[in-house]
Amino acid sequence: MTYVRTVLGDVDPGDLGITYSHEHVIIDGGRPVELQSDFDLSNVDAMTSEILEAKALGLRTVVDAMPCDAGRNVRKLAEVSRLAGIHVVAPTGLHHARYYRPGHWSELASIDELADLFAADVADGIDERDYSGPIVRRTRHRAGIVKVAGSQGGPSERDVPIFAAAAETQRRTGVPILTHCEAGTGAIEQVRTLVDNGADPTHVVLSHVDKVVDRGYHREIVATGATVEYDHAFRWNDAPENGTLAMLGWMVEDGLDGQVVLGLDAARQGYLHAYGGEPGLAFLLGAFRDRMTDRGIDEVVQRGLFVENPARVFAFARGEEEK
Repeated sequence: MTYVRTVLGDVDPGDLGITYSHEHVIIDGGRPVELQSDFDLSNVDAMTSEILEAKALGLRTVVDAMPCDAGRNVRKLAEVSRLAGIHVVAPTGLHHARYYRPGHWSELASIDELADLFAADVADGIDERDYSGPIVRRTRHRAGIVKVAGSQGGPSERDVPIFAAAAETQRRTGVPILTHCEAGTGAIEQVRTLVDNGADPTHVVLSHVDKVVDRGYHREIVATGATVEYDHAFRWNDAPENGTLAMLGWMVEDGLDGQVVLGLDAARQGYLHAYGGEPGLAFLLGAFRDRMTDRGIDEVVQRGLFVENPARVFAFARGEEEK
């Protein structure tokens, strides 16, 4: 039996409902906040309020995307999940090098050592100290994805062993993989690196690729078996058209919308109503959903984007440890 692993326990994929596939529910300090105070999303009450606005429009599940030692706080994620009454999927994995200090343990660990850390977050429980020091104390809240970040054009020399560790973690546990594509680029190279190291592309989600409005590029990505995640919808501003909306229209026309999921990646106070920002998490199920409907993207397709596709791709594959 397959399942999705949330911070409060495993659930049937059919229970996820409307899902935001790449968000930042909590960023509790760490190097990101040191670099940019607007990344501070540590207030549980504020984030609960923000999520409740979207829940009123149907939101039921959020996939968090802040991995190890970069502001992840699984206890706060669990608290938001309880207070808002939604499912939250927590990550393990690693972000860009810029979100860690020089000499960070992620630069020194082997592929197997990284995979051991990631797999323990998945199987045993996320470290309450977020792998920030030598002492590890596991919580009962387990990771449901591995999040890794690629560089411009694909995984860099620094990124490759981290991607290999993500693939090894999936091979062991069946956990899905969520990636960051820098400026939307490098998706093909990311999938190739993951698959070469044993990953199942049908449980790989590639984020931010709608930043590259290129129909052929997106066709090529989904031909690998992976799923694309579009989250640039509110960021087009003065562009002549909304590129995310254009890509969605093309994917529907090409019959490829079964490999698309949606999110907002609203990782700043300035994007959230609870902090006085715009457009707020409700944007995707409010104004943007209306624009999809006006574009001719009907309720059946929207259900696929928000419900059916996330339920499939964020479900665990069968890992070696379960065979």
